[in-house]
Amino acid sequence: MNRQLDVTYTPMMNYGDAWELQKEIVAGIDEGKRSEQLMLLQHPPTYTIGSQRHPEHLLLSREELEKRGIGLFEIDRGGDITYHGPGQLVGYPLLMLDAGKGLDLHAYLRNVEQVIIDYLASHGIESGRKPEYTGVWVGDRKICAIGVKFNKCRHQRAFVTSHGFAFNIKAGIAEDGFAGIIPCGIQEYGVTSLEDITGNTFEVEEVARELLPFITRIFPYAPVWR
Repeated sequence: MNRQLDVTYTPMMNYGDAWELQKEIVAGIDEGKRSEQLMLLQHPPTYTIGSQRHPEHLLLSREELEKRGIGLFEIDRGGDITYHGPGQLVGYPLLMLDAGKGLDLHAYLRNVEQVIIDYLASHGIESGRKPEYTGVWVGDRKICAIGVKFNKCRHQRAFVTSHGFAFNIKAGIAEDGFAGIIPCGIQEYGVTSLEDITGNTFEVEEVARELLPFITRIFPYAPVWR
């Protein structure tokens, strides 16, 4: 029987609050007190710097960030700098990976990418991977960034995932947020969104609900909306 996956959608959540909530849920899963969870949400304008720590890829000063109302966090996921903001669907799968079953962390990343690739295909969009980078690409433009952390459990032989994917939905997000950074430190390629590619209008919550069957097709869980 597939394990239960609690699914939530939050229209807007401060990045710091979401990060603290992830830590709380990860600890609860490790202790056997919480179900595994998928957090789907949007953030206010925020830049996050991952473990690669290249502050030179942030093109704005602290004063300019404050003026524009953009948050900045140095966090514990893998990867470089990226942007989160309104019009982007952020997904945090908080899943237990059993270390006793041939744990393949690389395969987990590829599976997260495959969810987005399959979803885009359902809308007639051909997308894929670039061998040297994580994430999902439409041609030479990234539509979904991926950065995760594998949290080693203290109470069982397993890891619990945190952080996840950032799927660009609304048009103009590349100009609105990504212009202030070198996204993921990649200078030669650009960023795009679902609306920019299709010319159609999408609501972020609508995409969140449409995406869930593609997630549970690859990750065999029984979803419960909370």
